[in-house]
Amino acid sequence: MRLLRRRFIQLSFLLAWVLTCQFVAAQTPETRLQSPDGKLEVVFAQKEITPGRKQMTYFVNYDGKPVILESGLGVQIDNHVFEHAMAHKVTTPPGTLGTNWCDNLVIKNVIKTAKDTTWKPVYGERSLIRDHYNQLEVQLQKPDAPDYSLHVIFRAYDSGIAFRYFFPEQPNGLYYRVMAENSEFALPADTKAWYTAWAQGAYQALPLAGWPENSERPLTLSLPNGIYASLAEAQLTDFAMTKFKLAPGKPNTVVTSLYESVDLMSDVGTPWRVVMVANRLGKLLENNDIMLNLNPPATVTNTDWIKPGKMMREVTLTTHGALSCIDFAAAHNLQYILFDWKWYGPAFTFNSDARQVVAPVDMPQVIAYGKSKNVGVILYVNLQALYKQMDEIFPLYKKWGVKGVKFGFVEVGSHRWMTWLTEAKRKALENGLMVNIHDEYRPTGTSRTYPNVMTQEGIRGNEEFPDATHNTLLPFTRYLAGAGDYTICYYDKRLKNTHAHQLAMNVISYSPLQSVFWYDKPAQYGGEPEIEFFDKVPTVWDDTKVIHDAIGEYVTIARRSGDDWFVGTITNNDGRTLSLPLDFLSKGKSYIAHRYTDDPTVPTKTQVRVSTKTVKAGQSLEMKLLPRGGQAVWLTPAK
Repeated sequence: MRLLRRRFIQLSFLLAWVLTCQFVAAQTPETRLQSPDGKLEVVFAQKEITPGRKQMTYFVNYDGKPVILESGLGVQIDNHVFEHAMAHKVTTPPGTLGTNWCDNLVIKNVIKTAKDTTWKPVYGERSLIRDHYNQLEVQLQKPDAPDYSLHVIFRAYDSGIAFRYFFPEQPNGLYYRVMAENSEFALPADTKAWYTAWAQGAYQALPLAGWPENSERPLTLSLPNGIYASLAEAQLTDFAMTKFKLAPGKPNTVVTSLYESVDLMSDVGTPWRVVMVANRLGKLLENNDIMLNLNPPATVTNTDWIKPGKMMREVTLTTHGALSCIDFAAAHNLQYILFDWKWYGPAFTFNSDARQVVAPVDMPQVIAYGKSKNVGVILYVNLQALYKQMDEIFPLYKKWGVKGVKFGFVEVGSHRWMTWLTEAKRKALENGLMVNIHDEYRPTGTSRTYPNVMTQEGIRGNEEFPDATHNTLLPFTRYLAGAGDYTICYYDKRLKNTHAHQLAMNVISYSPLQSVFWYDKPAQYGGEPEIEFFDKVPTVWDDTKVIHDAIGEYVTIARRSGDDWFVGTITNNDGRTLSLPLDFLSKGKSYIAHRYTDDPTVPTKTQVRVSTKTVKAGQSLEMKLLPRGGQAVWLTPAK
């Protein structure tokens, strides 16, 4: 009996030891990384999700509250063709592509580093940018093919976390065919997303269920614990574009969705997957420099020719119309005019020659006249001509004295076209040309590397005449990614919003190359006094503060240029009264507040009242906003 009892105790200890070993094998130790202020934490681990299958996972907390719950990581590689060709062991046999290539990777090393620097952008929403983060690099190896390695790199900023996959140089010269990326973002139940299926689409507030299509990025989220987040993509240069889709069979989970497979030559990294985090929406916009910080700095040394400014479109495509447009631009402190499509012929054909002016425009005369008035000329060129003639027309335009090129209807999404677009940015930079990219393209912070790329569309702007509610969504969705060419209109009869709302959009909308008077002509100007605001407002800033951030309801943004502040407030389709605290002003100084407000009693066609008031920090301005209305304020130090 004692022998049986002893044997039972021995077997019990052995079973406990085996279970313990299985648990240790199933769950590797967690590796933690915190943001510099200690509020954000990302935790990396490997977890056995089925017998014999370990998956990389991570989760993110902010101030002790969950942001991203435990979520899977990995990329799916199919190298069997390259492996056959190089007489290499086939790591993913055909027919097994459902298996994650990153399963059961072995951790070989973990490296933690930190960085804290400040850099000065050529232009931006603020004049100095702090790049401050802690970094975790987990170096892994494929156990059945040790010449394959993968590094997972995390960065933790005070404003969010980012991660990417990095493939060190493959010693046997094998390429990588990335079939999919399996980066998941599991979110707390009842999270709400501001969803749009395409870059120029309208937004809907939706739960994490029942989406009709994949979602554009950034994808802004409201969590039930009071935290706001936005999922974004940074440093997209040599990869396919990512959108976000709902993970099948996993409630409240979003997963990356590549446009297509990607062929890579190591050493190479994927774009960064970004999780911006804040306790209020306005902080997301105030901290969107994370997108620039995740890109390498520019290598160009002379950037004096890169000059932000306001641009008016010349719509007649005639010499007379262009000269009139230049006169109007010079009188109202606009720096550029744009010849839009068809100046060189039909845009959607390879038969048009972008080296030849076919519209009745004397281009040398117009460029010379503009130069005499300090107004530059920018030319629209559609993708067909860019693709066919880029190497010819860029140096030609520089010789003509053209200041920039607007890329029209570019292809986006595929690896081929994203790489082509990166090359186009680089070649324009080498030829001293500024760039405005239109249609479906959205930025990923690459203007740090290519500062000649002043702005881009990827936004439902005034070409579509969106309503006021849409405009109150943009600062916390699309503008988190960077500059957006909203193409501001003023005199067009199709406008749905008030004229003070349109004035305020010059501040709400950040675009270093700001299109104004989009559908307008100089002859429509009737001496309206509020046009003074267009004259005064700059397009780049030394500081930016979000005062009101009630997404979908009302927004106030204050931006500083030198000693002057410019404030834009817009409301949705409802009228309301708001108080504008002036705490952002320098203490002890008096300012003249020039106010531009909607007033139906003003006897002009735009019905905007201009008034002035002396104010100081600590005071407030009361704003009565009409439905679909707004208010613009220019504050300059009192003499």
